[in-house]
Amino acid sequence: MADTTWEWDESLYAGSAGHYSVGRLPYPPSLADAIATALDLDGTGRLLDVGCGPGSLTLLLAPLFEVAVGIDADQDMLVEARRRAAEFGAANVEWRHLRAEALPADLGTFRVATFAQSFHWMDRPLVARRVRDMLAPDGAWVQVHANTHQGVADDAPLPYPRPPWRQIDDLVASYLGPVRRAGQGWLPAGLPTGEEVVMRDAGFTGHTRVEVGGGMVEERSVDEIASAVFSLSSSAPHLFADRLPAFEADLRGLLSAAARDGRFTERRREVAVVIWRP
Repeated sequence: MADTTWEWDESLYAGSAGHYSVGRLPYPPSLADAIATALDLDGTGRLLDVGCGPGSLTLLLAPLFEVAVGIDADQDMLVEARRRAAEFGAANVEWRHLRAEALPADLGTFRVATFAQSFHWMDRPLVARRVRDMLAPDGAWVQVHANTHQGVADDAPLPYPRPPWRQIDDLVASYLGPVRRAGQGWLPAGLPTGEEVVMRDAGFTGHTRVEVGGGMVEERSVDEIASAVFSLSSSAPHLFADRLPAFEADLRGLLSAAARDGRFTERRREVAVVIWRP
């Protein structure tokens, strides 16, 4: 293998957008309730959702604000976000095709900026500084840490088998190699850490953490787990190139053999909310 470094590129989630609404568990309504309570939201102000993807968090939180703006660097994600917004009847949401590093982009001032499973893909020091300057004096930065493609790995009895995630990882590695892929590059050390230092260096203070939504048992189909795999940057469809049909056939064969009557069950992981003040 050649270079094992990674830089953002437009192929990061190429082919994944349509798999999100199928393969990712939606954020629980209690997440919106927790954020609304923590920030005393009353339907006023503006929300900026940075790295919004297909709008999973944007659409959940939009009713808590006058206006919500979702930005993402992946055009296909925004196509999916607009489709879902039409289904939701969300009339107060705007979508912008924009990298976070290009902010503020004349978007104005916001009461809340949210990052849901997205900040690690950005130039974090730069984005933190720029978004801080876009927040109102009493505003807040809200980061949502979650793993919505996969449930808890425990031994508690469930109605159906758990998805065979370890075997799925082994299958992906047999096609793409042992080092995690990301766009046109690799992440040999995994995702970046040290987030608290980044935020404090950018001038944020007083962070608080709230956890919601864990423990519920979710029934999932073979199609849903297959889409969950393709929704990941590390196994996005484009990475398999002309081997995609063979990989999908192997994946579905593995899942069908492991399921019972085509079904799996998993217990939801908790969703963590970290709030910083400018």
